[in-house]
Amino acid sequence: MLKLHAWPTPNAHKVSIFLEETGLEYEIVPVDIGAGDQFKPEFLKISPNNKMPALEDSAGPDGQPIALFESGAILIYLADKTGRFLAAEPRPRYEALQWLMFQMGGVGPMLGQAHHFRQYAPEKLPYAIERYTNEAQRLYKVVNERLERHEFLAGEYSIADMATFPWLRYSERQGVDLEPLPHLRRWLETLEARPAVQRGLAIMAEQRRPVGQFTDEERERLFGKGQLERR
Repeated sequence: MLKLHAWPTPNAHKVSIFLEETGLEYEIVPVDIGAGDQFKPEFLKISPNNKMPALEDSAGPDGQPIALFESGAILIYLADKTGRFLAAEPRPRYEALQWLMFQMGGVGPMLGQAHHFRQYAPEKLPYAIERYTNEAQRLYKVVNERLERHEFLAGEYSIADMATFPWLRYSERQGVDLEPLPHLRRWLETLEARPAVQRGLAIMAEQRRPVGQFTDEERERLFGKGQLERR
């Protein structure tokens, strides 16, 4: 049995989309990051970086339970477990993995900072806003140029698309205009039309909080010294 420890964020949606695409049976274990669930000892045992998502599989590779954190590692594990959405042959496999790493090392961190300084920061810092908005725009262009020549990031639909798509759904919050990015818009529309993607995004959707509705205490847990004090 698979247990997905998650909250409705882009990183968690990567994994829920994969699970819905493959039809694997799984259970959602909510991790309310506003309430501080990510700092509970039982969660830290499986996710020592106090970030979700995390995955528990009672039937690991050797038949024994396994726990994983980091969404990219979880996607690779599930792809290998199912033989889906990540090629076994070296050349197409590395084609997908490089775009997965592009998301993990660039798209997620940079767009997360753009989102933070544009939407959540208690004071507007022009340098930070410009820095991360410019980088967000650059990354979107990289994806658009790739998709001009390929239907999906790795050629065929793969975990690279599942990882990147949830982050690029919020272009307006990241200061990016999609109008001059037709290939990226086509890709977004293609993925949004997939029933499994729709089901994956619907996981715990009722728990999503509009921007500006975090309490001061929740902000401190998510962005402030609470990250250190709760460790």
